This record gives sequence, structure tokens and C-alpha cells, in this order.
Amino acid sequence: MSDRLHIHVPCSQLERLLPLLIDQRLQPEIAFKWPDLDRSFAELGEWSRKLADAGLTVTIHAPFMDLNPGAIDPLIRDITRRRFDRTLQLAGLFNARQVVFHPGFFRWHYGGRDELWIEASLRFWPELIAQAAEQRCRLALENIFEEYPDTLQTLLDEIDSPWLGHCFDIGHWHLFGKVTLEEWFKALGPHLHHLHLHDNHGDRDAHLAAGEGSADFAGLFRLLDRQELRPTATLEIHNQESLLRAIPTIAPRFRR
Repeated sequence: MSDRLHIHVPCSQLERLLPLLIDQRLQPEIAFKWPDLDRSFAELGEWSRKLADAGLTVTIHAPFMDLNPGAIDPLIRDITRRRFDRTLQLAGLFNARQVVFHPGFFRWHYGGRDELWIEASLRFWPELIAQAAEQRCRLALENIFEEYPDTLQTLLDEIDSPWLGHCFDIGHWHLFGKVTLEEWFKALGPHLHHLHLHDNHGDRDAHLAAGEGSADFAGLFRLLDRQELRPTATLEIHNQESLLRAIPTIAPRFRR
């Protein structure tokens, strides 16, 4: 499999899936939840060594439940920082090239005051970016509930660091986005680091394989070609059989 393509692997399933990853040369995006952050360095280090010995690169997905780097409450930002600091430590243990974070924005929480989230986020990220730069590990902010790219674009434009970029999640855009792919990529294409590839029917976050729902994958790949963008990507397909069927179709696009 191309070194630009990864597959979603929950940390809780990593030990069980290691033989499959190594045998099929599947590179994981390891998704951490909060209990995983308390696993011992010895246990995680053993898994990291096996992946490294097999020549597989790793991407990390940070925990996100209840966390918000753009929270107005400083105590929420503090616990978010502690969780993200630990995530970056573990990214270093796995020699990860990239960590994907949820940005925490949801417009209904801010009552039309988007600038409150932006201001808090601008205070939050610089220290983590400096730490990531030391590790040579890029950070990518994933669209979740964002209907428009404006908030992410403002934040990324203001910070303007090669170590902080955008993870475009086509499944989430299909559910929540209110603008076309062309408008989204006009705003955030220059910041694009990574893709999350999964499908749905526009009714729930089903994490299906491309073509099993109604998201515009053809349009996405046309845009990537037209703008000559070569991001890394993760297949975020939650059914293992569907995932293994999808790899031969998607992988060639990430060997170019």
C-alpha cells in the first residue's frame, strides 16, 4: 500500500490487528480514546517497534469526546491541552508523521460569535505547533460540524504554519457542509494536509466505503487532480470487509 494511504485502526484493536497490518502492509491511523492515553509506554512501544520493523508509517487520531481547543472556559481548554500533550507524546513514541485533531467548533454553541472560538483557538495551538515541529510531525484539523470553511480558514490563515493544516473529511462535509466542494477547496485547499475518506447517505455518520453512500468522491478526486494536491489519506471505513474491498480501488490514487 502507498505510504500516503492509511487505514483507521482503533488503539484498542491495534494488538489484534497487527498481524493483518504487517501481512497486508496496511499503514494505520491509530485512533486514541481517553483510556488509551493511560496505556503504558512499554505496551505501546512494543506495538510501535513491530510497525517500524515492518516499515509501516503511522498517523495518529487524537481523542475528541468532551474536548474543545477553542473552548471559552479555560478549564476546558486546560484539560484539552493535557489530553493533546499526551497524544503528541505518544505520536513521538510511534514516530508518527501526522496527528489529526477535532477543532471543537459547533456554531450553535457560540450564538453567532464565531470570533470567540477563533480567539481561544489562536491562544491554544502555538505551543502544540512548536512541540510538533520539534518532532517533525504535522497537525491537521478535521472538519466535523463545520457548515462553511470560514472558521478553519481564518484560524489556519492567522497561524500560517506549515506544521498546522487541514484534514478534509468528505463524509462530514457530506453531512454538514453548506457549500460546494469547489468553494471548500478554494478556501482550504492551500492548507490541505490529509483526507478522511468514508461515505454515507447524508443521514448519519455511517463510515461506509466510497460508493456505498452518496458523497461526491469523483468530484473530490477531480479537484485534487486539478489543483495538483497530493495529501496523505486515511480510509475511515468501520467495517473490515468493506475496508479490505475498498483498498484496491483507492490505493492506486495515492501511488502517484
